[in-house]
Amino acid sequence: ERAIARHEVREIEQRHTIDGPRQDVTLDEEDDVVIIYNRVPKTASTSFTNIAYDLCAKNKYHVLHINTTKNNPVMSLQDQVRFVKNVTSWKEMKPGFYHGHVSYLDFAKFGVKKKPIYINVIRDPIERLVSYYYFLRFGDDYRPGLRRRKQGDKKTFDECVAAGGSDCAPEKLWLQIPFFCGHSSECWNVGSRWALEQAKYNLINEYFLVGVTEELEDFIMLLEAALPRFFRGATELYRTGKKSHLRKTTEKKLPTKETIAKLQQSEIWKMENEFYEFALEQFQFVRAHAVREKDGELYILAQNFFYEKIYPKST
Repeated sequence: ERAIARHEVREIEQRHTIDGPRQDVTLDEEDDVVIIYNRVPKTASTSFTNIAYDLCAKNKYHVLHINTTKNNPVMSLQDQVRFVKNVTSWKEMKPGFYHGHVSYLDFAKFGVKKKPIYINVIRDPIERLVSYYYFLRFGDDYRPGLRRRKQGDKKTFDECVAAGGSDCAPEKLWLQIPFFCGHSSECWNVGSRWALEQAKYNLINEYFLVGVTEELEDFIMLLEAALPRFFRGATELYRTGKKSHLRKTTEKKLPTKETIAKLQQSEIWKMENEFYEFALEQFQFVRAHAVREKDGELYILAQNFFYEKIYPKST
């Protein structure tokens, strides 16, 4: 995959050399758009990203995977600069949809004139951890032949929690908050109240839309209505139930009530759950003002504003 990516980059650079300087490329305002989906692991991110891949040729935009070494969500300072420069000035890749397991990066502090559009999806923190626990051991139906890091470990999630194992410890719940908090040191201090508040601030002020795994179809529907340049046809594509849009962790066993109750005693769970509930409430608020339900189906509202009293009067 990396070799293919490098080859594609070289091809683009060669075309750029032949066709002339990059700054000569002019873009319509509609095309000068970049979306960044800094996907949180095990939140149905692959299902959603596959929709973007399936639509990119038809809707005429580029999809790029941000592949960081060892899936490290924190970039070095020099890589932050490189990434910001790539995203903002790589005109051949606009309009662009970037996705990867990278924590939020504030483009404003790099002095760029136009920031990308951030979107994301989060999940109930315990359900996400359970899914990730079994994913590391058994993989999923997307790439069933791939050997996973914990393959061969048959211990259930319940047994892990009962034994106080590290893979199911409450500290492993601390992921969605730092992904939204960003690249500051305090974001990755487990249990930081400051990180929680910063994550909430970013969700409201820096993200265009944040959905939840449990209501993924509604998230896709809202994106199609608001950003049709990228997501025209996404809702129907998701509803068709193609295999590429379904990814399920195999051998997953739901935790018992006792296991859940034990994790919920942790202050870390309380903070991650507070953030999840905050995101869910905001998403439902946005949805309530964008759709109506009729006969069990959701419908996007038509434009509900217009202009009047326009002066001076034209003759």
